[in-house]
Amino acid sequence: MAHRIVSVDAGSPAEALGLRAGDELLAVNGEYVVDFLDYEALCAERYVRLLVRRDGKQTEYGVEKDEYEPLGLNFAQPLMSSTRLCCNRCLFCFVDQLPQNARPSLRVKDDDWRMSMMMGNYVTLTNVSDRELSRIIRRHASPLYISVHAMDPDLRSRILGTPRGARLPAQLQKLAEGGIEFHTQAVLCPGVNDGAALEETIAALADMYPAARSLALVPVGLTGHREGLRPLRKYTRAQAQAVLDIAGRWRQKLLSRFGTRFVFPSDEFYLAADAPLPAGEEYEDYDQIDDGVGMLRLLESEFDEAYRELPAAMQTSGGGVKLMVACGVSAGPFLARMLAARPVTGASVSVRPLENGFFGASVTVSGLLTGGDLIRGLQNEDCAAVLITVCMLRDGENVFLDDMTLEEVSRALGKPVIPVGRRGDELLQAIVEASKWQGR
Repeated sequence: MAHRIVSVDAGSPAEALGLRAGDELLAVNGEYVVDFLDYEALCAERYVRLLVRRDGKQTEYGVEKDEYEPLGLNFAQPLMSSTRLCCNRCLFCFVDQLPQNARPSLRVKDDDWRMSMMMGNYVTLTNVSDRELSRIIRRHASPLYISVHAMDPDLRSRILGTPRGARLPAQLQKLAEGGIEFHTQAVLCPGVNDGAALEETIAALADMYPAARSLALVPVGLTGHREGLRPLRKYTRAQAQAVLDIAGRWRQKLLSRFGTRFVFPSDEFYLAADAPLPAGEEYEDYDQIDDGVGMLRLLESEFDEAYRELPAAMQTSGGGVKLMVACGVSAGPFLARMLAARPVTGASVSVRPLENGFFGASVTVSGLLTGGDLIRGLQNEDCAAVLITVCMLRDGENVFLDDMTLEEVSRALGKPVIPVGRRGDELLQAIVEASKWQGR
């Protein structure tokens, strides 16, 4: 397998060897390179042998470098192979619930364990062969993030829509025996994989500790575009509380047994149950924050820590520049209480929860609001600026999920729309900076 080099970093070991764009990497230390994970693992040694093809001629190079020092090669494909696609037909698949006008890139169903290793993406392992599982262990690709949903093989197969789902318990056991750690998640559907099935899932995964590091519990996400799909419903307040009750019993038991609570319900479950969020220490290392676990508590902790450092003269309420924080429906009350309790001199901050018109009113998280949602919900709001979470925008770009740009939304509203980082101190800093505006 040949991997075309597109550039070589200046001052790198690869440049010192004379490698250049257009060369093709064939093997490292005598092994053919399947993908970027292979490349990284094989190039971590102090002495590396490279088999390279240039103009049809193969040449072997040897280089001595610091351990783990990058060679400095960049390839045509970042993963050095194509993305692995999903082979499941999950009963709650979010991609199947997209509106007709969603951009094509949102419809790509990936399920790539390499992205789990590199970026914390959740994967199901249904498209991983025994041979590939052995490669994961050989390359020590740890930790992984694995979508479990249910540990009962038959139930998991029904949820994922493929008999391959039944292989998971054996796969996890093999990973554990091979020294691979993994964080897990269960997307819960009322009456499907909660209740007794959830108890079984927690017990089975807890038996794999410490290879199994944690389990996040996330309520199913349902859009308003489920025509022809299996009927599912959102969690009621009582049902969400029942999940929290199960989690609470296990958290207490496993804290005594292992020194970790292990089971971490997402913020959405606490909001759905109208239950208080746990204290910050109960989230331990916040390992599952990208799954919406502890996001609000950490935001408040960071905001509060930064707020305590403000001079007393900056901690008064009343008057000042009018700012609007736009967010999803579920987080609105929490953010309103948090900001009301910590006023900033020179800024009058209000919170506006917005209904999601793109995916449907049942989608209540902030990160899935679109430019159109902001325009519909804030058209007549009296404020100098709108603050939004950067999570609403495409990574590294000022584009919303409906392809509207930040500039277009600001122009339509007649006021700046300001993306704010995910941290609480970044939100406070944005408010403080806006409080200094004059004549707005």
